[in-house]
Amino acid sequence: MPDVSPDIDLIRSDLLAWYEAHARSLPWRAVVGAARTEPYRVWLSEVMLQQTTVPHATPYFHAFTTRWPTVCDLAAAEDAEVMGAWAGLGYYARARNLLACARAVAGEHGGVFPNTEAGLLVLPGVGAYTAAAVASIAFDRAANVVDGNVERVMARLFAVETPVPAARPELRRLAGLFITDERPGDWAQALMDLGATVCRPKSPSCGACPVASECLGLVSGDPARFPLKTKKADRPHRRGKAYVLVDDQGRVAVETRPDKGLLGGMLGLPTSEWAMDAPTGEPPIKADWREAGAVEHVFTHFSLTLTVMTARGEAEDGPWRWMPVEAARAALPTVFAKALDRASAPDLFT
Repeated sequence: MPDVSPDIDLIRSDLLAWYEAHARSLPWRAVVGAARTEPYRVWLSEVMLQQTTVPHATPYFHAFTTRWPTVCDLAAAEDAEVMGAWAGLGYYARARNLLACARAVAGEHGGVFPNTEAGLLVLPGVGAYTAAAVASIAFDRAANVVDGNVERVMARLFAVETPVPAARPELRRLAGLFITDERPGDWAQALMDLGATVCRPKSPSCGACPVASECLGLVSGDPARFPLKTKKADRPHRRGKAYVLVDDQGRVAVETRPDKGLLGGMLGLPTSEWAMDAPTGEPPIKADWREAGAVEHVFTHFSLTLTVMTARGEAEDGPWRWMPVEAARAALPTVFAKALDRASAPDLFT
């Protein structure tokens, strides 16, 4: 590989020109060259986009901004309403942090987001990436916005041989070389768009890349090799039981999970513990429990097999609330919605 370095100024110029012509149209994004996007919309979208994709997050963004058009509207919402609206986006601690942040902005900042990275970092649940993204995109502050797309672009541009996650400090340093006071918000979004649409994880479209002439990964002959990755440890597997209890009106029993822990504060079905070995413990009530099969679900740190148990019960049988099946299905996190669908295979609700 030639002993050269990418031309920082040329990359900035070419990528910004490409962004002007090819920027994605996103519901939380201002048109290129228009006024900056309202900070609430930037913040909300960035929180939603953590660990999910644009197509998956988009309907949630529309639903939230229709139901709670301002940060003060969101701050005034009931916890259960927000947690229910978040169901399906995963990583439910983010929903709790979303509410805490909205209430801090409404209560301590008069409904106005701080306009600097330092000010944003003080808000509950706002980390380094989100603070940089909101400061840059909403307030046009010079900030180093580094997500997975940006890491991938930097790893390929500079052919970084250190595997991630060990390479992340170096990738962040390299991304910082491009930060100036000239159009920082557009620059952040241009890099994100390049990574999302051209410099993709697999099969990058190098022929369509506006900065291919400066890419050392392309010079190497195998740009998709970057970023190098450390082999992940095998994901542990757990097992449990989910109990689908239906009353004489065809409603299903749901409970609010403890605030702390996995799926904290969300609605859920009664369950056993989720253990590495076969699940133990008694069902929530004595009833004619029948097995309806099992569902599989993958969380970040483990996979799960839930055996679904079904029975009929009466409204006074336990400390839960009763919901119509369709309402429960819409409000439950994905893993419990799967269990409810599995329980529907026998004619339990008829």
